[in-house]
Amino acid sequence: MLLLALDTATFAVTVALHDGDRVLAEESLIDPRRHAETLTPMISSVVASAGRTPAQLTAVAVGVGPGPFTGMRVGLATAVSLGLALDLPVHGVCSLDALALAAVEQGAPADFVVAGDARRKEVYWARYRAADGAIERVSGMPQVARPADLPSQIRELPAAGRGPVLFPESFGPALQPLDVPAGSLASYAVQQLGLGHELLPPQPLYLRQPDAKPATAQKSVLPR
Repeated sequence: MLLLALDTATFAVTVALHDGDRVLAEESLIDPRRHAETLTPMISSVVASAGRTPAQLTAVAVGVGPGPFTGMRVGLATAVSLGLALDLPVHGVCSLDALALAAVEQGAPADFVVAGDARRKEVYWARYRAADGAIERVSGMPQVARPADLPSQIRELPAAGRGPVLFPESFGPALQPLDVPAGSLASYAVQQLGLGHELLPPQPLYLRQPDAKPATAQKSVLPR
């Protein structure tokens, strides 16, 4: 196996290469406004630094969000394009799940929350339990909410992601990391595939409608 993992659903542009046993190379850049400019050169850099070529890749894993519409689509479009060009399977991974595994790898407790910045003073969130280095999402599908509206049992838990940094009064102790690292996304995908589990399709995980909407009526260009 030689799996390329990437994610642009958080503030990070992040890429990693995994051989089925370990992460061979990984790069991340915190820049929420330059996903498109930095992702492709980063993929080339990661593959080259591992001493491999794109022709040796066997699969792609990509974070499907939830996250900002524009940044998330950059990663998904790139992953799907690579899959088509190289005839590779492309697997989707919930970005909150990848962030949760990263938190466990950095010492998170057995019961915690991942809360990412959803803008509009809201967070994308899900609750997790950890055991033996693996994670389980125990709150169902990820949700979006104002932090102050979350149930008290959620607000009391330690939390990874940018949510507890932006809204410290609404969460328990802040955990690392703040953004998705592609190495953890790769490890999650490898774990799930090794267990025979089916991952998500490479399609954006939207939790609300976009701000931009098509016009419902034509506007007149004639003076009134």
